[in-house]
Amino acid sequence: MTRIRAFSLFDWIFSFAGLLLVLFILLPLLGTLLGSTPAQIAAGLTERDTLSSLWLTFFSAFLATVIALMVGVPLAYLLARREFPGKNLVQGIIDLPIIVPHTAAGVALLMVYGRQGLLGAPLKHLGLYFTENTAGIVVAMLFVSLPLLVDTARESFALIDERLEHVARILGVGPWGTFRRVTLPLAWRGIVAGSVLMWARGISEFGAVVILAYNPKVISVLIYERFTGFGLSSALPVTALLLVLALVLLVMVRTILLPRRAKHKRGGGQ
Repeated sequence: MTRIRAFSLFDWIFSFAGLLLVLFILLPLLGTLLGSTPAQIAAGLTERDTLSSLWLTFFSAFLATVIALMVGVPLAYLLARREFPGKNLVQGIIDLPIIVPHTAAGVALLMVYGRQGLLGAPLKHLGLYFTENTAGIVVAMLFVSLPLLVDTARESFALIDERLEHVARILGVGPWGTFRRVTLPLAWRGIVAGSVLMWARGISEFGAVVILAYNPKVISVLIYERFTGFGLSSALPVTALLLVLALVLLVMVRTILLPRRAKHKRGGGQ
């Protein structure tokens, strides 16, 4: 039986500091949720524009996440397991979208994928457009949220004991088989958690999307348009809906990661 230790002055001071931070985050969220009644939120779900925007947002973020899984997981494995010239530079490039203002990211993407851009100009002759198109939304979401998946997957791969992979290779399993049978089953929680975080981050993206592909409207652009055109009361119900969705996603991530932490905790107590 675990004995609960009484809080010391040190613990109370740290708890108070933590409480201030939690309240700083929680109060605006509660204000938004309390500013809309359940009936208003439900009514927003029946509006064609809102439903279309939600579907477009979720689907575009899903496509961006699938693309990131295909190209980001292999890179994450290499960053976790291999040493090569320029590794720190590659990691810095991957993390760059985290610190670049997303409006600046949108301008940079427009220079490449715009109709007169580096790739946009030749691709438009093939009928592929990124401006005012779903493809542009996917590109913008992929650019700003990719670091979440790659970094989480990299850390998950790094936590795996390399000796397990070496044993599989000694037993005659090839690199592909080792990755599929040993590495992925041990790292899947981190990869799934990173995918959920990336998908959620893509849903919330505004700056890069609004510059590269204002139309069709994702949910963040729709909220902005309603706020600027019709005022706060028009934007509140959809905003509250997104906050509820974000809470559900975070609970999902915690649920995915909690079994591993509990297992480690039990192991440490034996």
